[in-house]
Amino acid sequence: MPPDQHVHVSRRKLGIAGIVAGGIAAFVVITGIVAREKGDAHLREWTDAQSIPTVAVANPITKPPNTKLTLPGRLEAYYRAPIFARVSGYIKNWYVDIGAQVKAGQLLAEIDAPDLDQQLLQARADLANAEAASKLSSATLKRRQSLLASNFVSLQEIDERTADLSSKDAQVKAAQANVDRLQALASYKRVEAPFDGIITERNTDVGALINGGTGSGLAMFVVSDYRKLRVYVNVPQSYLALVKVGAGASISVPEYPGQKFPATVEASAQAVDVNSGTTRIQLGLDNKNHELRPGAYADVALDLSGVKEPLSIPASALIFNKDGLSVATVDQDNRVRFKKVTIARDLGREIEIASGLSASDRMVTTPPDGVVDGDEVRIAGQQSKDGEKRTSDAR
Repeated sequence: MPPDQHVHVSRRKLGIAGIVAGGIAAFVVITGIVAREKGDAHLREWTDAQSIPTVAVANPITKPPNTKLTLPGRLEAYYRAPIFARVSGYIKNWYVDIGAQVKAGQLLAEIDAPDLDQQLLQARADLANAEAASKLSSATLKRRQSLLASNFVSLQEIDERTADLSSKDAQVKAAQANVDRLQALASYKRVEAPFDGIITERNTDVGALINGGTGSGLAMFVVSDYRKLRVYVNVPQSYLALVKVGAGASISVPEYPGQKFPATVEASAQAVDVNSGTTRIQLGLDNKNHELRPGAYADVALDLSGVKEPLSIPASALIFNKDGLSVATVDQDNRVRFKKVTIARDLGREIEIASGLSASDRMVTTPPDGVVDGDEVRIAGQQSKDGEKRTSDAR
């Protein structure tokens, strides 16, 4: 081949190779640019996705309603009477001790009251003196009245004698009333039981000095009838509407483990104590076998009426801010909606909600800081597979 032709062919090959190389370079550049743009787009999507907080959601737990409310209570005798002396003196004898069963009117003790005895003797003497004076005044008046026809006495004297007799009769009545009063007091030297019951206290002994009529200090005896008992329990205000008069209850005491004693709600104080926020409830308990004792501690399980199924949420879901208590929920568009709630019971890790939530609400179990009403959130465990793939590609 001639040299000129050889050079021409070489130049043509070089041109073709340059064109091919330029095309390859252009393809590489274009492919790189497209890949970078695609990667940037994926990165922007991944960044936008990461800016949406991911939250865990759950439905409030619906628990079977608890129809019993157990509270500490105190047993008291249905009838209890501290016996104080009505007269002053010294204990002459006592006839019953603690634990003795007594009947109404039974003699418990006798009081020696010499001062009262002397006062009664003096009162009787005063009565006799007043009666004698009244008889003399009456006889004098009758004599003066018999002389009135002969004008031996004046009407003025008759009137004076009549008035004197009225005065003497009044003195007789006053003296008689004083005697009756002292006799009534003297009858209290016999200390008697006011009703059938058991002596639960005795705080006196033979020769002890008794100050009558004070009603203070220790009682001589305490008589209790606990064939029926009163049970007192303080119910928190939030449960008052659920405890009705006539409702049933069961009583348990430490000395009879596993045994229940039926009781009935009899009365309510109808007022809330400002210090404790509770109302005192009284229950009646049949104790004809004397198994239970007055003053004993007891666990009182009250039957509640109209109890709704409580909704329970974790304590971490509760939000407290300037607007009060609320819970963050997620709607169908995956946006946060705050709902105000009220608490029924705080159980520590769990909170029972009285109002504000329904069982179908999707609540955020642990709300992130800074979340506000209307924010979009991502629910944990519900990302799409395509979203996961794009995230992997972007990384």
